[in-house]
Parts: sequence; structure tokens; C-alpha cells
Amino acid sequence: MTISASYLKEFTKQVFVKMGCPEAQAEVAANCLNQADLRGVDSHGVARLSGYIRLWEQKRLNATPNMKIVHETPSTAVLDGDLGLGLVTAPEAMRIAMEKAKTAGSGWVAVKNSNHFGIAGFHAMLALEEDMIGFALTNASPLVSPTFSRSRYLGTNPIAVAIPAASQPPVVIDMATTTVANGKLEVLQRKGEEMPVGWAQDKDGNPTTDPTILKQGGSMLPLGGDRQHGGHKGYCLGSMVDIFSAVLSGANYGPWVPPFVAFLDPPANPVGEGIGHFVGAWRVDAFRPADEFKAHMDNWITTFHNAEVADGQERVLVPGDPEREMTEERLKNGVPVQQAVIDDLKSLADKFELTFDPK
Repeated sequence: MTISASYLKEFTKQVFVKMGCPEAQAEVAANCLNQADLRGVDSHGVARLSGYIRLWEQKRLNATPNMKIVHETPSTAVLDGDLGLGLVTAPEAMRIAMEKAKTAGSGWVAVKNSNHFGIAGFHAMLALEEDMIGFALTNASPLVSPTFSRSRYLGTNPIAVAIPAASQPPVVIDMATTTVANGKLEVLQRKGEEMPVGWAQDKDGNPTTDPTILKQGGSMLPLGGDRQHGGHKGYCLGSMVDIFSAVLSGANYGPWVPPFVAFLDPPANPVGEGIGHFVGAWRVDAFRPADEFKAHMDNWITTFHNAEVADGQERVLVPGDPEREMTEERLKNGVPVQQAVIDDLKSLADKFELTFDPK
């Protein structure tokens, strides 16, 4: 079924309000999931909504967090998310980072005691509203094996950067540090399709095309896949995200990161509090005049768009192009939602005495 983005956003907001979120926080959380759907990251949009509700029901998520800064300097801070939605704690951290950047040139905020924060790009792009460069990281449930290992020690641990331009759209880099995001495996499961070789391995470390392999003790692979294809570089990037997000903030790291799924208990003897994030914002004019920078960004973008196209390819893309074009298309024609997700949304409507009846 294809459903308008505005309807999905309003329904999602109503669910968060029913869960107990203050209306302003419910609006922010719903917008984060909605942007994922608009940008084509279907695994992190309304498909995730029921997962947050199950965490709340298990008392592993606080709908009314008392977020507070527990340590800070003029340009840095640590935010305790009070076990709130990462969809809410990360935007608050970015707000603090941007305020610090206004006076210090840049602002950096580490978050502990949080939960899954949706797509990293959403949080990085918040800085664009202040004509700043935004940066967002988060660690995640341990589903990924370090290079040469079959143990699950890292998450998909995404990295996002948003860079403003003048007349051109901003450059937005939003990527997992694994060969693919975990949600892509979930999408394949719902479709009943196989996954490409190199995305994951079975519990013994052998290649597999089974998208359900994580349920059988298998693990995902770092960006690049195996050592011969540069998987060690993805491992390094994922490690950086884990350290910045959690070791720096006081959140759980490595195998102690609590799982997103509510039916699995968090690891015993945690080394920190909740899931961790790390966000940053910096003023362009802390380096060179902003207008000058953005004019050169326009030139950079145009230059790369005009790069010579390889045989058999249509055009050269700049980071953020596919998501921006998908947003335009889905705002016009609606968001395609799989039947399994629709069934989940109908169940949530019944649970919270809401109406789910998209036209």
C-alpha cells in the first residue's frame, strides 16, 4: 500500500503521544521516522515504530525523560538521556551542540543512557537549519563481527555528515559502517528474498545468503566484507563510532550495547548506561567566510556531477542525491509500505484505540 507521508507522520505522532511522550517530543520523534521513510530508508521509518513500543512496554524506554547535561566545557557536553527515545535525545544533543558552536565555533555532545535514534542523517541535517555542518554517530546492538572474528561485538554504527551549499542542495553522507544496514536484512525477510554474499556470515564464519542468519547466531560484516575487500577499514570505522558514542559518554559499548528487540534482555553486568550517540556542529565561518565556502561547495557539487560517466552508467551522483530525489518522489506519490508493516500499524492502532485508515 502507498500511504501519504503526512498521514504516516500524524499517525506516528499519535502513537508516541499515547505512549506518554510530551507532544513536542512526539512531533520530533515522528518527524525523524517520517524522514527515514521519505528518504527511502524504509527499515528505519514506521517499520521501527512497534519496536519502540515494545521497549517501552518492557520498561526499557522512558517516554518522559528528564534529559540533563552532566558534564560540559564551552565547546563540549555529555547529555544523560534518561533512557529516552534516541529520536528525542539526539536532536536535543544537536541543539546543545549548535548553541555551543555559535560562541565557540564548534560544539560536540556525547550522549549516554539513550535508545535507538533512527537515521543518523536526520540529526546531522538539523545543523543545516543554522547554516552549520552537522555530524552524527551512534553505536547499536552488537550484530557485527570484527575482522577475523565470528563474535558479535559491534553494531552497524552509522556515520552521518551534512554540509550546506549555496544554490545547490546540501551534501549529506549517511552510511552504516557495515556492508549494509541491519534493516535491509529485515526488509529482505519480509519480501522472502535472499541477500547478496558478503553481507553476513553464519555462526561459524562462513558466507551465507540467508537474511535470517542473525537469528541463527550469525553476524554481519564490516564495510568492505572480508579482509581482502577492505573489511578491516569498516571495522576501524565502526570501532571509532563505538568509542566516540559510548566510551567517551559513559554509555554501553561493544557487546554490552542493549539489543533493540524487546524479547532479548540487555547483557548482564553493563559497563555503562544505555546506548550512546555523538553529535557535532561547527560554523563554516569559523574556518572561512560562509558565502565563500558555500560558493565553492556549489562548484564542488557541479564539478562532480559533471564527471565523465563510465560506460553503462547514467550519471555521477553526489552524496545525498538519491535520498533527496526519493523524498521529492514520495512527497508527491506517497510512501510504499509493506503489508507486514501495515499489520503492525493496525495492531498499534487497536492497542492505543486509534484509527489507522489511510486513503
